[in-house]
Amino acid sequence: MNNDKIKSMKLYNFIDRVYNELKELGKEKSGDLSISELSSFDQLHYHGTEAIDYAIKKFNINEKSKVLEIGSGIGGPSRYIAQKTGASVTALELQNDHHKVGIELSKRCGLDNNVEHICGDFLTYDFKDNRYDTIVSWLALYHIPEREKLLDICFKILKSNGNFFAEDFAYHKPFSIEESQELSTDFFANYIVSYSGYVSDLNRKGFVSIEKDDMTKSWSEFTKLRFKAYQDNIERHIRVHNQDIVDNMLYFYSFAKRYLDGGKLGGIRISAKKE
Repeated sequence: MNNDKIKSMKLYNFIDRVYNELKELGKEKSGDLSISELSSFDQLHYHGTEAIDYAIKKFNINEKSKVLEIGSGIGGPSRYIAQKTGASVTALELQNDHHKVGIELSKRCGLDNNVEHICGDFLTYDFKDNRYDTIVSWLALYHIPEREKLLDICFKILKSNGNFFAEDFAYHKPFSIEESQELSTDFFANYIVSYSGYVSDLNRKGFVSIEKDDMTKSWSEFTKLRFKAYQDNIERHIRVHNQDIVDNMLYFYSFAKRYLDGGKLGGIRISAKKE
């Protein structure tokens, strides 16, 4: 998967905005950090830590659990899981700049012994004999083009009775060529499947106990509130960041809102088990 092309998704540009937020906290370059201080900008998915709590509770993630997060970004979910449960978490991220920031933030949170950050492509990374109790991902799997290989690897590296969990995009209706091209650029969408297709993909690979929820309405409402909140605090954001970063974020939030309201793109929360 191309590490450069993923930067077409505007949410992944301007990693400096993380340091701008740390500067606003008075901790740009040094000082201990807490999960609560980071949660407003290190959770790059819908509903923040509430979405992580759902997975923790559903799979009983605890201090004995070994967890892999696919597409960990700057490490927000991985840190939250490790801090809240004591689990051993592997945070796998394709983008080197996000990976490096994730390492730094985890260290400053005192979680570097619980969170192992790895920079690599999930499709080519050598997991050796590592096996996981739970694999999780928040809004990353739709970036990965080779779904067959992705699910084969997930199945292989899960322990018996291990759990697969993802919050991801799916579609209600097929996209036009123009829409597909736009989603490919602005969402770096390489594999968006129908809701039934998502289930059948997992079923075909041997997963059982598959459960899915349609998150479209919930995520749509969230995007509206997020967009309004960002606009309402525009002066603060320009002061902390700059006009280019603010314009970038407004474009991304508006794009997400338009597509989730458009009747075709939807959100899915899905889980499955390896017997």
